[in-house]
Amino acid sequence: MSSLVRFFQVVTALLAIAGFLSATSAAYAQRNVPVVRDAEIEALVTEYAAPILKAAGLSGSGIEIVLVNDNNFNAFVAGRRIFIHTGALLAAETPNEIIGVIAHEAGHIAGGHQHRLREQIARAQTMAVVAALLGVGAGIAGAASDIGGLAQAGPGLAIGGAEAARRSLMGYQRTEEATADRSALDYLEATGQSGRGMLKTFERMARDVALSGVNVDPYQVSHPMPRDRIANLQTLVEQSRYRDRTDPPALVLRHNLMRAKIAAYTAGPNAAPRLFRDNPRGLPMLYAEATSSFLNGNPRDALAKIDRLIAAQPGNPYFHELRGEILIKANQPREAAAAYARAVDLSPSPSGLLQVGYGQALLATGEPDLVRQAATQLKAGLSREPEYVNGYRFLAQAYGQTGDIGAAELATAEGSFHAGNHREAKIFAARAQMKLQRGSPDWLRAQDIIDYRATGER
Repeated sequence: MSSLVRFFQVVTALLAIAGFLSATSAAYAQRNVPVVRDAEIEALVTEYAAPILKAAGLSGSGIEIVLVNDNNFNAFVAGRRIFIHTGALLAAETPNEIIGVIAHEAGHIAGGHQHRLREQIARAQTMAVVAALLGVGAGIAGAASDIGGLAQAGPGLAIGGAEAARRSLMGYQRTEEATADRSALDYLEATGQSGRGMLKTFERMARDVALSGVNVDPYQVSHPMPRDRIANLQTLVEQSRYRDRTDPPALVLRHNLMRAKIAAYTAGPNAAPRLFRDNPRGLPMLYAEATSSFLNGNPRDALAKIDRLIAAQPGNPYFHELRGEILIKANQPREAAAAYARAVDLSPSPSGLLQVGYGQALLATGEPDLVRQAATQLKAGLSREPEYVNGYRFLAQAYGQTGDIGAAELATAEGSFHAGNHREAKIFAARAQMKLQRGSPDWLRAQDIIDYRATGER
């Protein structure tokens, strides 16, 4: 084996040891995050985020909140998106805890930490490569001069350099995490909110570390140790004039309704009773029971429970949304469409997801006039939620049933495009163009899909 080949093998191994992801691998991982779409949860979390983003100077900068279907308590930033695990929403007992998490992630975006992290990764990679060069050079020199000790020092020198690079990167990340913590407290102070939710989150993390029984080397992790974070922030939190401020009761109720829904969908039948053992007859527990009945195929029981919830809160759009879902499952599409129409009307801001649900219910009736309305609602909803891939399938069906085959094929092309299947999207876009008026907005959109070239494509 030549020295050059051996050199490249060593460099590759060292970069793997250092734990570096290529930009391509990171992008692939982001695309494969298990995303959850839910109008109620997204609306609430967006409401939590709005004042924080304004305080961070990020309003109007296109920041998105994305829900990740994962039971762990975690959140992270990628680009202009804040990803929040459903496990964090489920575990957080108050809105303030999640608001603290959002404030921390906003601190990363406002501080430009992602850009600087890429620079630090490049620097660490350079350190690792230099160490590999030195190590391989020492090995070759030792072999050429028959000095065994010098030859043996080569791999050790290279691996030691990679470890130094990794520790340098970890140290940088810990510094940025501490900076984001301080920024988060500034945003909470500016919006008149307590920092105690943040401290509670770190206390939860400290308990998890303690219960794991693992001795963690603080120099081998990318975040400050939870106890250190608490010690660094405790005084600042307690000095705040808003330290004792609590969340409004109405917001706490909405928070618990959200947790009830997540528990029913992701955590099994015993989760909600554990969460709400102090209030087993409250609305959140009833919401969890209604959702569980719906998921377990008992529409009659689910309908009785959701009607009790609507009687208690007739203006809650998401109770009407669940009623619509139950009625679709019970094969009552006309009644489901009426429930969705009510949800759309009651929504405090236009919701593309609710409109898509409304369109789906109208489509399920099979009645020509209502199917035409379905196409209108589905198109309007997807104009607000263009990446909601499932909606394009219903839109294509609606156009197909009304005989507008060109529009149906364009909807199929849109769905494939947003799902990342660009080859199939181009095929359907070309088929759509043959049936659409040349130069029309739909024809031009089909041309955009045909002309699209993803990064790296020729």
